[in-house]
Amino acid sequence: MAAEAIMPNPSASPDTPRQPETAAEQVTHAHNLLKSLEKRVGEHPELGQAIHKLEMALAILGVQTGGML
Repeated sequence: MAAEAIMPNPSASPDTPRQPETAAEQVTHAHNLLKSLEKRVGEHPELGQAIHKLEMALAILGVQTGGML
């Protein structure tokens, strides 16, 4: 009972500003940020690895969802 009084109920607020991002949107956003950073600082092996991992994660999400991202 005490936890309910402390934590707000998200469904109780009908005028929420926007829906939470999906996993695919999060990965795409992170990918875009890293690509932007790479353009500013130049090529770096760790940035390249992070970008590659995000591309792989997005591809896996695409396969798991049947392309319905």
